[in-house]
Amino acid sequence: QVQLVESGGGLVQAGGSLRLSCAASGSIVSINIMGWYRQAPGKQRELVATITYGGGTNYADSVKGRFTISRDNAKNTVYLQMNSLKPEDTAVYYCYADVSTYYRGSYVRYWGQGTQVTVSS
Repeated sequence: QVQLVESGGGLVQAGGSLRLSCAASGSIVSINIMGWYRQAPGKQRELVATITYGGGTNYADSVKGRFTISRDNAKNTVYLQMNSLKPEDTAVYYCYADVSTYYRGSYVRYWGQGTQVTVSS
């Protein structure tokens, strides 16, 4: 089994910063892509950012220039540094990882439990 544990959410004023972390643990052989989604009340889940094992990144247009995704492969951890936060960034943020395990060689997507980010105006 694989577990993803998120941390770092909270309440911040507009213009502020937060850093989310997501650590994967369990019977991990390798992790391919890691990333973050978010879901605001009444809205569909939105892809925020992704990062490959080699460090290639991709961002939603709405967060480009403000958010930075990074990862520590030795720690199986992905981060999301969020700067210049806006009220419209308010959402539950979910991390994911495409993981190959000792029990299943192909990559399977696992999800974190979600962490609330609230940006006040």
